Amino acid sequence: MQTAEGYLDSGLFWRSWAGDTLPRGVVLIAHGLAEHCGRYEHVAAALTQQSFKVFAVDHLGHGKSPGERVFVESFADYTDGIDSLFELIGSQHPDVPVTILGHSMGGLIAAASVVAHPHRYHGAILSGPAIIAPEPPPAWQQWLVRRLSSWSPKAGVVALESEAISRDPEVVAAYMADPLVYNGKITARLAAELFDAMAALLSNANRIALPLLVMHGTADRLTAPEGSQALVEAAVCEDKTLKMWDGLYHEIFNEPEQQHVFDVMLDWLAARN
Repeated sequence: MQTAEGYLDSGLFWRSWAGDTLPRGVVLIAHGLAEHCGRYEHVAAALTQQSFKVFAVDHLGHGKSPGERVFVESFADYTDGIDSLFELIGSQHPDVPVTILGHSMGGLIAAASVVAHPHRYHGAILSGPAIIAPEPPPAWQQWLVRRLSSWSPKAGVVALESEAISRDPEVVAAYMADPLVYNGKITARLAAELFDAMAALLSNANRIALPLLVMHGTADRLTAPEGSQALVEAAVCEDKTLKMWDGLYHEIFNEPEQQHVFDVMLDWLAARN
């Protein structure tokens, strides 16, 4: 597998992975909250074996990209980063179809990008997308987060439960030991922006008209499986698939059953590329 990396004009760090043959398609990966694109090398390996080239970017404030950790002024800072990576892909592969793949918060970013640019992508794959919080906070907590977002936007409000990412203890240990993974609390501004982005996506999901594959573990404690169901129901595309993985945790690509997940994804891609 051939790899390349660099920095976009915006300063964001990007990676790419390619096989030895001309790509039949490109997959653009949007990673999740507090992690980085380097955690998707095994996903890229599965894709390149099927002649897909893969690109990914570390979101602003994540991984090797600049910025305050897990802080943005606006959720658009994330979708702008995906726009910049798409431009790089277009400069290298102008006539190759691009499928966007987003996990968790990256699923929200990917879906928002699809809504904003309905004719840009060949298809979309969402893994455990952050559409609905697993335990939506009561109204008073949301009010407090929004006030903190204005008064003290970088204040930490909540941390992710690391043990909830996978049933594989080695995956959890590697995640917690990874120096590019942020294990602190999410900032108030980001939490407020995520609430708004989730609501906006559900309001505009009826604009999603491209081939869509959404996969979610039923035992996910970090993002609600009901969010994936609601998104697929609202999408207007005829070519839409919802795959619920019984008993799997949040990172379905890092569960013991990951090969089955890869097989479903690769079969779906092969049928459309």
